[in-house]
Amino acid sequence: MAGPKITFGVNLSVDDYWDVPEFARRAEAMGYGRVTMGEHVMDGNPPRPTLLNLPAMAAAAGATTNIRVMTGIVIAPLYDPVILAKMVASVDRVSGGRLDFGIGISGQRGTKIEFDAVGVNVHTRGKRTDEMLQVLKRLWTEEHVSHHGDFFDFDDVTLLPLPSQKPYPPIWVSGRSDAAMRRAGAMGDGWYPYLFTVRRIKASNEMVRQFAAESGRDLSYFHWGLNQPTAIAADASEAMALAVSNVGERYVTPERSAESIAQALCIAGTPEDCIKAVEDRAAAGVEHINLGFLASEPDAFYRQMEMFASHVMPHFQE
Repeated sequence: MAGPKITFGVNLSVDDYWDVPEFARRAEAMGYGRVTMGEHVMDGNPPRPTLLNLPAMAAAAGATTNIRVMTGIVIAPLYDPVILAKMVASVDRVSGGRLDFGIGISGQRGTKIEFDAVGVNVHTRGKRTDEMLQVLKRLWTEEHVSHHGDFFDFDDVTLLPLPSQKPYPPIWVSGRSDAAMRRAGAMGDGWYPYLFTVRRIKASNEMVRQFAAESGRDLSYFHWGLNQPTAIAADASEAMALAVSNVGERYVTPERSAESIAQALCIAGTPEDCIKAVEDRAAAGVEHINLGFLASEPDAFYRQMEMFASHVMPHFQE
């Protein structure tokens, strides 16, 4: 019996940039609907090598034909809105209108170093992003735009060509806080949480709907997404070990073990286990899942991609 209709994408870690075009080609050939990648300007101490995702997704689009490309996510407050609007429109154009624009403000862990590097106060990142979204939408839909706000000030800006998608690429808002949910409901075209339990996914979707209603918005077109750490293997214990070492041990607390955290936050196990986990998330309201396979080298990553595509995805696709 087929499960609920879900679209699946695959997420390349910000520091696992082995070969972005090859990653995109393989994802498209396996039947994934979307490729995505995070980003950092600087991350870690000392900083690790990282890429920005808009140029990476332009490379992914150039290597493929139909698969959508997604920024997952652009750290919006690090940017000037005119430059960011121009880059997004450019990638949407060169991809033939295949860009999904995922945005966020970055979490608290290790973010200050990159905000300091570009001269932005990390404590203003939420309000700066709210103003940024208003400006971006105008720059993508109007000519001769002037704006005089708390963070951005400019006169008579026209950015041509406008994005291929109308009115602009779908904006997927990521985050974990109530403020992020409000941003998604009031200004976004999608909600894209990360490291949420199934219960919290459902609660967050309800909050996004509430904030949208307060703003008088219709969410019939909305994208209910999820950025999902995933480990799949023929042996369930092998998959769970990957989830524990990559996720559970990072967030372990005196109250909760690494194993219990991994079980709550990851999709991990055999194909049958993964089908059940996806069904649980679909029941919570998720319609689009981007899978971040937990692997430290390309061959292992691609093996998991292939196993999931062959044994899990058909259950959810007509």
